[in-house]
Amino acid sequence: MTAASAHGVPGDTLHVPTAAAVPEGFVVLTMGGPFIQNNGPLHVRREGSVVQFGFRVEQRHVNTMGNLHGGMMATFCDMLLPLSVHSKTTKVADRFLPTISLQIDYLAPARLGMWVQGEAEPLRITRSLVFAQGLVTADGEPCARVSGVFKIGPVAPQSAVE
Repeated sequence: MTAASAHGVPGDTLHVPTAAAVPEGFVVLTMGGPFIQNNGPLHVRREGSVVQFGFRVEQRHVNTMGNLHGGMMATFCDMLLPLSVHSKTTKVADRFLPTISLQIDYLAPARLGMWVQGEAEPLRITRSLVFAQGLVTADGEPCARVSGVFKIGPVAPQSAVE
């Protein structure tokens, strides 16, 4: 595939890595239900207190301009925040966290073949709500800023929490 076909830049060649080209330390995330399994795979890497989630932008994830579709970025962000909260606090680690509000600032495109990676932090946890924020990069460059509010729901099935 050339960049002309993916990005409209004549003569520029776009190398699209295979699905196996996942950064060192990342493993496939095995939870998330059928929707995520069909739209992923998503990956996770844990190093001490740092938890990162990521995926490779594939052809099925892009819009007509060869950039990651905004809906796929929103899906990734909607997984990134609550899963990061699960990993970074014991207060709600086993609870289902349905989304109440999700805000995404799209900072730059993530193109076909790029590695999209995010980190997030809980900001505040109340009796009934979780507030979190995160940053998403594409090949190391910021591409989205995200924040969200999540309801603290019932204890989730083991297959629903990381």
